[in-house]
Amino acid sequence: MEETTEKPQKKIYRWIVLVVIALNVVFASMFPPVQPHVQLPAENVSHYPLFGNFYLTNTLIATLIADVVLVLIALSIRRQIKQGKTVVTGIGGLFAFILEGLYSMTESTAGKHAKKIFPYFATIFLLVLIVNWMELIPGVDSIGILHESEHGVPVREIIPGVLATLEKPEAEAGHGEAEGEHGGGYGLIPFVRVASTDLNFTIALALSSVVMTQVIGIQALGLGYFKKYWNTASLGRSIKLVRFGNPLDFIKGFIDVIVGILEIIAEIAKIISFSFRLFGNIFAGSVMLFVLGTLVPVFIQFGLLGLELFVGAIQAFVFGMLTMVFMSQATHGHGDDHAEEGAH
Repeated sequence: MEETTEKPQKKIYRWIVLVVIALNVVFASMFPPVQPHVQLPAENVSHYPLFGNFYLTNTLIATLIADVVLVLIALSIRRQIKQGKTVVTGIGGLFAFILEGLYSMTESTAGKHAKKIFPYFATIFLLVLIVNWMELIPGVDSIGILHESEHGVPVREIIPGVLATLEKPEAEAGHGEAEGEHGGGYGLIPFVRVASTDLNFTIALALSSVVMTQVIGIQALGLGYFKKYWNTASLGRSIKLVRFGNPLDFIKGFIDVIVGILEIIAEIAKIISFSFRLFGNIFAGSVMLFVLGTLVPVFIQFGLLGLELFVGAIQAFVFGMLTMVFMSQATHGHGDDHAEEGAH
């Protein structure tokens, strides 16, 4: 009896899939996809600056939405804890489970400094995770304002059978070729664009990570933390002892100075690495979805959405994990002198 009930259900699912594919093919032929205009800078949603030279951009809107989502999740967890629930349920419970795993990871790496480092690790991970996954939501990067653009297409190609009401006055007067001569195309400014595809967002996040790493290092080791970047004490001692000791001590002290300079370069490299790793992966994924949507029916994109889901989570974890590791390393002394000064 079980086999007879399962087979009709499987047939129904197959027919549903076939109908969805057929509808995608039909709609793709009726409404030809518009070639997207890909650009690196975020688009301005507001026509006029909010203040000074600051405009409201679509990536800023995405960041604000992600912030609101994080606040709502935090309030949900807080409300359930205040109610005396020992187990948080719902979406808040899922994120509480994730946070518990992140804290265990931080505690095993940073030890007694885990409580100080964990908020940065968790905040960066959750913010980047929500921002990255926003590209999977229908309407993001696809719903917005039509604007005149040399790289765009005529409105009648976007909506077949509808006259281009936004055409230039010359075209209305009978100069129909003016549209072709002047470009006459229209592009789309999306209301919401994935914030990770904006270098301003990734650089700001990288700067926050690197700067707070230095702050935590200073709090843990005091002013002795700066000997990581400028260590001339061993060079001074080697100059005094070179007449009585091993001449190689001078070379060792000189190497310590060079290593300090390399540490400064490494901190700058962290900002570049953090920024472009996140930006490159998410921006490439968005462009891939755009291009694929113009070549094949929408149904084919579903296979890549799972890949982008995975890539978005991995990039968020890598960004947060590296921040946590660098902060943990900053709390450890660099040599005996550093440990002594940190103790004082």
